[in-house]
Amino acid sequence: MVSVTSDARGAQRSPSPVKASSHGTPTTPSPNYRQLREIARAVRRDILLSITEAGSGHPGGSLSEADILVALYWCVLRHDPRNPAWGDRDRLILSKGHACPGLYTVLAHRGYFPKADLSTFRKLGSHLQGHAKMGTPGVEMSSGSLGQGLSFGVGVALAGRLDGRSYRTYVLLGDGECDEGQVWEAAMSAAHYKVDTLTAIVDRNRIQNDRFTREVMELEPLDAKWRAFGWRVLEIDGHSFPALLRALRQAQETEGQPTVIIARTTKGKGVSFMENNPAFHGRAPTKEQLAQALGEVGFSRAEASAAMKELGFPEAKIAEWTGLMPEG
Repeated sequence: MVSVTSDARGAQRSPSPVKASSHGTPTTPSPNYRQLREIARAVRRDILLSITEAGSGHPGGSLSEADILVALYWCVLRHDPRNPAWGDRDRLILSKGHACPGLYTVLAHRGYFPKADLSTFRKLGSHLQGHAKMGTPGVEMSSGSLGQGLSFGVGVALAGRLDGRSYRTYVLLGDGECDEGQVWEAAMSAAHYKVDTLTAIVDRNRIQNDRFTREVMELEPLDAKWRAFGWRVLEIDGHSFPALLRALRQAQETEGQPTVIIARTTKGKGVSFMENNPAFHGRAPTKEQLAQALGEVGFSRAEASAAMKELGFPEAKIAEWTGLMPEG
């Protein structure tokens, strides 16, 4: 179990032993990267379980964004799962809303709602639908059409400025989403108004829908484009916690302009047959593929069984699915 420090309002800031500043940014020189990697591993496991149970969903982009979300929710964001509407919380806006299994899993692991809710993903009556929507604890924007999140984030950040609040706003974008003109209108606006409390993060996994981004619309030089629009640009390995936390700290320290972090990631990270495979942009694995994927992410049959039990799976399904995994 990860221990968490709290401020006077009970807002969660970071896992021990990573301490946090007033905005939740790590200040210790040696965060527990091993612990963060273990959290991300569990997040990937539960992403795979929830999508397989639903029989539909978007595993590729959910797996590629996992490390980014873990870095934010365990080390950076000022937030309170017991009070999701806390006015001074930092905001995370998932613009690539189809990758909501990643966000849902992280929110469940942070205590915004029971982990067992993850097994209801995309089911009738569940608050965890195929696109994130407001009303689900911790979700800041209802998503659907791509390209809207950055505009929303600019508005949220400007509202904080007008209200005299100190929160920061983070927007997680897909790279294919950067084909949308609205993204660049928002980028121009953020630079014009010098919204330095805004950080955009581009999940640069190089795949959109059923093709590679270069086949749909060449984005490169992506860093130069953002720089030309007046943003500070940081390009990093999006699966490296040291690089992620360093870039997020640099973004917080930037004054007078917004920051974009171009996080180079692998679509389907951690699962061999999903990695760099456009076919798994929006396709659920079979139970046989799930068994292989859980093993590749690093879980034994017993560990997978325990996780499925925690997520509320019936015993018969636990036995059936984990029975396809090697013993040990």
